[in-house]
Amino acid sequence: MINIVIADDNFLVRAGLRSVVTQCEDFQVVAEVTCDAELNDALAVFTADVVMMDYTSPGFTLNNVNRWVKKSPHLKWVAITGNENGSVMVGALRSGFQSYIRKDCDFHEIIDSIKETHHGARFFCGKVLDQIRRENINVADLQILEADCNAVVISDRELEVIRYIAEGYTNGEIAERLFLSQHTVNTHRKNIMQKLGVNNTASIVMYAVKTKLVSPNKFLFSTDSVVV
Repeated sequence: MINIVIADDNFLVRAGLRSVVTQCEDFQVVAEVTCDAELNDALAVFTADVVMMDYTSPGFTLNNVNRWVKKSPHLKWVAITGNENGSVMVGALRSGFQSYIRKDCDFHEIIDSIKETHHGARFFCGKVLDQIRRENINVADLQILEADCNAVVISDRELEVIRYIAEGYTNGEIAERLFLSQHTVNTHRKNIMQKLGVNNTASIVMYAVKTKLVSPNKFLFSTDSVVV
């Protein structure tokens, strides 16, 4: 069970997130808070795994997030805001948020952001990634200031997507096989490229072969690989 704290000053937003989150049987909302003081009290009383916060809401500060990141490294943070500019998002990530999604993102992206962040991965919804690219923000700027030198974490779901991509399936076909929306699969693809530092499908295939997710024989003996 993943214990979640929802932090937002808007009642309708909190109610909407609670409605989405509680549709997953592995999630439970242990507290809803509207400011830093309430958040501090909740985290002192409840055992929480993930905090979903609109840090731009009145009453919340990034300094408080950073204090909790240092105090409780096991606690994971997902930023969920409106349409912020790239530099504001980078500031949040540097303060300790592992993942970042928008309030108008896909239902499955909200669910995936919690699961992936809880398991130690970083998750960005497709709209956030598009915003970062539009503003030409260096991916290196997305690293938290006190980040360590651990290897990039590829989640189990992302490994599934990589394997299907390497086997030639389209986003739509992958969505059908994994019971996801096509938009969510596209987001996974973008996250995979960002994590691997690549920008095309061929590089994902190379990664799949190198890590033995797929057999190189599949490509060695395919008709498309024959040179005449």
